[in-house]
Amino acid sequence: MTSPDLPAELKAALDGKLRGFSRNEAAGRAASISQIYRSGGGSTTIRSETDALAYALARMPATYAAVTASLNATIENRPEFTPKTLLDVGAGPGTATWAAAEAFPSLTDFTLLDANDALRTLALDLARDSTRLRGIAYERGEAGAALAKADTADLVVASYMIGELGEAKQRALAELLWQKTHDTLLVVEPGTPAGYARIIALRAHLIALGAHVVAPCPHDRQCPLQAPDWCHFTQRLQRSRAHKQVKGAELPYEDEKFAYVALTRAPVDDRRFSRVLAQPIISKIEITAKLCTPEGLSFTKVPRRAKAGYARARRWRWGDAVREES
Repeated sequence: MTSPDLPAELKAALDGKLRGFSRNEAAGRAASISQIYRSGGGSTTIRSETDALAYALARMPATYAAVTASLNATIENRPEFTPKTLLDVGAGPGTATWAAAEAFPSLTDFTLLDANDALRTLALDLARDSTRLRGIAYERGEAGAALAKADTADLVVASYMIGELGEAKQRALAELLWQKTHDTLLVVEPGTPAGYARIIALRAHLIALGAHVVAPCPHDRQCPLQAPDWCHFTQRLQRSRAHKQVKGAELPYEDEKFAYVALTRAPVDDRRFSRVLAQPIISKIEITAKLCTPEGLSFTKVPRRAKAGYARARRWRWGDAVREES
């Protein structure tokens, strides 16, 4: 499994951009941009080099961790998948591209799409000295228009971007993303009820068009969760000193909550796993785990007296794929 922490090359590139850069100014801009995002705004507020770098310092580590966790789950269920081409839609500073490059050594061709000039410039600067990413193609343009002109790719990723669109545009973009997907599409959104709603709507629409779920679901049927519950996961990541300064944080780590779906054109043969939907509750008597199974939602109880099963269940973590042979 790929580490959720930023790769050394990317850390070095970010550190290089930070030389002579005011951390206090970055912190102020990062707080302002984060507030705009939380209130439903988009990346149009990122206009300068300072804005772009502040955004990258505040959000790149968490976005990278969430995309990496989603890719790890995809690989776990499809270990034979070896994509050669990547299409990163709404690429921003290139976070998902870095994550995909780490997860898939097979990737050789990288195309990024985004309308934001400042984020595009930063992405190209960060990739300039990379052994694998220095030759990326970064096309500037609004997501739908740029995507319509793009070639198909083995792996298409859209991370933290469909929420910037209205509902009608989200549906149209979902269809276009699927048209450009030669094999697998990964969509990642914030782990909020609204983010989950966008994921589940896209999932249902594309299944109707012939897609099959690789992860997180162990089935292609309707999601068994009922409101106010929602499907989301969490990934812990370590904070660098610069990251803590920009976020105004004291803790040395951050937990990023996210929702995602990975869809493929080929049916997924192995449906023997279940997905752990929350951190299991461990007591002296039993372990209770909330699972999404091929048959639906299950609250599984593993008694302590079942020593082997109890020992295995103690290792279960939120987001794990738990197979029958486990």
